[in-house]
Amino acid sequence: MSSDGELTPEEQRDRLRRRAAFLRELAEARELRRRVTPWRSRREQLHAVLRRRTFRSG
Repeated sequence: MSSDGELTPEEQRDRLRRRAAFLRELAEARELRRRVTPWRSRREQLHAVLRRRTFRSG
């Protein structure tokens, strides 16, 4: 980085390249989480039902 805070064109390209890679990985992670979440939420709902049954008195 130059002393006045401006990025050189090369630094700007490198920054944009890193940002694009980060955003691609972030999108991939979100897609993976979206595909995994339904299973996780069903499991958590089942466990919540079992916990409620456990603490109910007859």
